Amino acid sequence: MKAIILAAGKGRRLKEMIDNIPKPMVKVKEKPILEHNIKWLRNYGIKDIYINIHHLPDVITNYFGNGSKWGVKLTYSYEPKLLGTAGAVRKILEEYWRHKVVEQRQKGIDLKPFLVVYGDNLFEYDLKEIIHFHKRKKGIATIALYKKGEVSQSGIAVLDNDNKILKFIEKPKPEEVVSHLVNTGLYVLEPDILDYIPSNKVLDFGKDVFPKMIQKGEDIFGVIAKGSLTAIDTPGLLKKALQQAVNGKLR
Repeated sequence: MKAIILAAGKGRRLKEMIDNIPKPMVKVKEKPILEHNIKWLRNYGIKDIYINIHHLPDVITNYFGNGSKWGVKLTYSYEPKLLGTAGAVRKILEEYWRHKVVEQRQKGIDLKPFLVVYGDNLFEYDLKEIIHFHKRKKGIATIALYKKGEVSQSGIAVLDNDNKILKFIEKPKPEEVVSHLVNTGLYVLEPDILDYIPSNKVLDFGKDVFPKMIQKGEDIFGVIAKGSLTAIDTPGLLKKALQQAVNGKLR
């Protein structure tokens, strides 16, 4: 299985704290979050990893190189202009393995799913369980979810009894808060999702792609992930994560 780590964002809300590095290079437990996630993927046997880059890209490429030091193969996709989470995935699939997808479709070969990982979150989930869930459900996408109290800056999902997502709302208004199951930024996707991501468009999964797919009746499932997620989206969350690491409360 291949994985795409999204690491191109500028981290505007953290500008005062990390002005000289990309957000995924923030160190927690003495290592960049991106390094933790690469090692996490490798520990589950995922060694073919693609990373999109934009803001201060040399900081990432100089640190990780081709990935051999970590026992993985890293391929970089530079974005002169940010394409959004979904646009970045489309660019990588087109550049590096879309022709293989087309060939497999023509030959009737089962297409393999791939992972999308948001590079500015520290994931410590049971990835094997999430992948098995996706394969059992046989949907076009699986979104890893977790429960959260304050959801105004998150994407929320409403599930039916079979864990199918009935509604996905990005950054809901107070009157739209119908769930506290929040998008972690970890997806298992089938290559057919390309049908919902036009080329050369700035598109985000939560805002543009997932709601449209649900409206069209596509099977998207949500799995409540076991383990932990450390987000650093705001100065407050970053300070909390760093303090937890100091206190030994962050695994």
